Amino acid sequence: MQTLLLAALFGLTSLLPAQQPGPSARLTFEVATIRPAQPGETDGGIRPLPGGQEYWARNVPVRLIISLMYKVPLRQVIGGPDWVQSDLWDIEAKADHPTNLDDLHVMFRNLLQDRFNLKSHIETRQGPVYALTVDKGGVKMHRDPQGESSGGNYPIDAQGRGKFTGTRVTMTYLSYWLGLILRGDERPVLDQTGLTGTWDFSLEFLPELPPMSPENSCPRTWRTSHRFSTHSPSSLG
Repeated sequence: MQTLLLAALFGLTSLLPAQQPGPSARLTFEVATIRPAQPGETDGGIRPLPGGQEYWARNVPVRLIISLMYKVPLRQVIGGPDWVQSDLWDIEAKADHPTNLDDLHVMFRNLLQDRFNLKSHIETRQGPVYALTVDKGGVKMHRDPQGESSGGNYPIDAQGRGKFTGTRVTMTYLSYWLGLILRGDERPVLDQTGLTGTWDFSLEFLPELPPMSPENSCPRTWRTSHRFSTHSPSSLG
């Protein structure tokens, strides 16, 4: 089946500033420190800090930051100069007040514009996709009336190998997260559930096996789980 594929294109410009919305609509960090990572550093990562006010990155390339802040799997981030992938950075950023994770991501996107002079646009391409839809049996998740968390925490947590719990999750975020899990597959996951708001749920699935690995080499509890790539992306019960 051929349908639309979302792709992102990022480039560097030193001549023209990125187009920006009005001051009242623009979310920015109050303070941010950016410096090249120490040569030879092996540890790294990027995450919001508890409290919903700060974001921390260590030894990470800009391309990875783009993927996280725009909720686009790495395989769909195309274009840009070589240093977007090769150069590693340490970043510490702090907002002037606690906020939710989506707002922190908007602030980080604006930080990329302001400090790295990055511009972006969305391309629409033809290609095969996974469509996240509601199962014929209906939705078995629980709607969470509280809305998105303001603590800056990621809404889907691992509870063990192949087991995850989602709290206050939008379907847009779930589709993005499923795309990360399917990082070895070129097909993106598109939200076609029609569900709005935030939801609580549990997921359990059999991890993808390395090539040529027999399924009976897995623990018995894994063998009784759904295989993710053939079940979870296509329906949501």
